[in-house]
Amino acid sequence: QVQLVESGGGLVQPGESLRLSCAASGFTFSNWWMRWYRQAPGKERELVASISSAGGSTNYADSVKGRFTISRDNSKNTVTLQLNSLKPEDTAVYYCNVRWWTTDYWGQGTQVTISS
Repeated sequence: QVQLVESGGGLVQPGESLRLSCAASGFTFSNWWMRWYRQAPGKERELVASISSAGGSTNYADSVKGRFTISRDNSKNTVTLQLNSLKPEDTAVYYCNVRWWTTDYWGQGTQVTISS
């Protein structure tokens, strides 16, 4: 079955960086777009970044452009989100996602907290 396992969250100060990883299994990873979403307390889940199956195309939410970078390693079935210049408003649970055929699959999420 499809499994997504995120790691790498934590508590950092404003301006610092984090690197989130998502390990995927149960499907042919290299065939599918992958996405990172986040959900802050009291807010809807929002799309942060996406990457095409081969990694040649990426998209970002306006709020993270120039600060976050999504990448993937199809030999390791992993997708990574590099978070730089973090702001308090980036505080959220970050989720890895794949829309496999018509179904959305999610990881358990990893908490990212930015606070001084």
